[in-house]
Amino acid sequence: MIKDTSGQDKVIQPKLTNKLKMPLMVGTVGLLMSALVWASMGHDSNMRSIDATDLRLATLTRGTLVRDIATTGKIVAANAPVLYSTEQGVVTMLSQPGDLVEQAQVVARIESPTLQNSYEQQQSLYTAMESNLERAKLDARREQLRVSQVLDMAKVDLEAAERESRRGDQLIENRLISRIDFEKGKDDLHKAKLLHQHAIAEVDLMADTLAFELKNHAEEVSRQALVVKELARQLGALNIKAPVKGIIGNWLVEQKARIGASKPILTVVDLSAFEAELAVPESYADDLGIGMDVELSFGNINVMGKLSSISPEVRNREVTARVRFDTDEPLSLRQNQRLSARVLLENRPNVLMVKRGDFLNRGGSTAYLLTDDIAQKTAVTLGVRSMSQVEVIEGGKEGDVWVISGTEAFSNDDTIQLR
Repeated sequence: MIKDTSGQDKVIQPKLTNKLKMPLMVGTVGLLMSALVWASMGHDSNMRSIDATDLRLATLTRGTLVRDIATTGKIVAANAPVLYSTEQGVVTMLSQPGDLVEQAQVVARIESPTLQNSYEQQQSLYTAMESNLERAKLDARREQLRVSQVLDMAKVDLEAAERESRRGDQLIENRLISRIDFEKGKDDLHKAKLLHQHAIAEVDLMADTLAFELKNHAEEVSRQALVVKELARQLGALNIKAPVKGIIGNWLVEQKARIGASKPILTVVDLSAFEAELAVPESYADDLGIGMDVELSFGNINVMGKLSSISPEVRNREVTARVRFDTDEPLSLRQNQRLSARVLLENRPNVLMVKRGDFLNRGGSTAYLLTDDIAQKTAVTLGVRSMSQVEVIEGGKEGDVWVISGTEAFSNDDTIQLR
C-alpha cells in the first residue's frame, strides 16, 4: 500500500497582518463613503434657502429700449403777461383777481397830475406857436407886397428913363439940346435899368427868405405837435389795458397805492394757451434738447408734446423745462394743475435688456442668475436705463432669468437655494 503525502504536509499558521487586512480595507472604504456623505450633507445644510415667492424675477429679452426720464410738473399759462405802470402816480384797480376780461379792456388806471399838467402846458404852447405861424404868414405877405411896390416903381422909373432917352436922341439930332444934357439922359436911363434889376433880385430874394422863415416856423409847430402827441399817448397809457383775453391773475400792488414808473401792477392769464412746466433732475440736464417728445399724463388724459424751452440755470438741484402740447383738441386744464411726464430721450433698437428692479440699488455690477432653483451671483455690466428697462452689456444672454427684487436677504452669498 502506497503511503499518502499527509506526512509530508506542514501546517503554517497565518500572520496577524493577513488576518486584519480585509477588515481594514472594508473599514477604510466605509469611512470614505461616510465622509463623502457627511460632506455632501454638510454642504447642503450650509447653503442659504430663500422662498421664491418673496422674489421678483425677470427674463432677459432683446428689443427696442426707449431711454426716458420720469418727472413731474404743473400746467402753466403759455401767455401770462405782467402789466407795468407807465408813469409815477396813484393806481386804481378796475378789475378783481379772477375776473374775466376782454382784449384791450381797461383793467387799471394811473392818476398822474404832473403828466396832465405837462400836457396842458405843451398844448397851450402848441396853440401859441400855431398863432405865431399864421402871423408870420401875414408878415410874409406884407413884405412881398412892399418889395412888389419897389419893383413896380423901378419899372415905372425905367420906362420914364427910356422915354427921356428916346426924346434926347431926337433932340440931339436936331441940335436942340446940349451934349451934356444928352449924356445926362443916358445916365438916368442906365441908373433906372440898374434899379429895376436890383428890384427884381430883391423880390426873388425876399420870396426865398419868407419861404425859409415860414418853413422854420412850420417845422417848429410840427415838433411841438409831436411833443403834444407823445404826451397825449402817455396820458392814454395811464389807462392800463389787457393785452389778451383771459382772467386777472394777481394784484402785485395794493389798491390806491402810489407807485413809480415801470412797476408791476397785475398779471393777466391767457386761458386759450397752456404749457407744461417740468422739474427735471439736474443730472439729466445735459441730455435734454429742444424738440424732444414728451408724454404727459394728468388725470385720465394722456397727450404728447415737445420741449419748447429749457432753463439755463439750476434751482434746488432741478432744471425747469417747458412743454408745448401737440394736440388741437380742447383740454379741460387749470392753472398749476399737477401732472406726470416722461421725456423720451432716444430709442435703442436690438438691445438686450431686463426690467428695472431693486437690484440696481446695490450698484448694478452684480446680479443673481437663476438656474434650476439655484441663484448664482454673477458679475454684469449694465448700460443706459429707462423708466422700466435696463440695458445689459455683459454678464447675460437672451432668455436668462435674473432676480430683480431686493437681495438683502441673500447676505451677498454667491449661491442661494430657492424653494
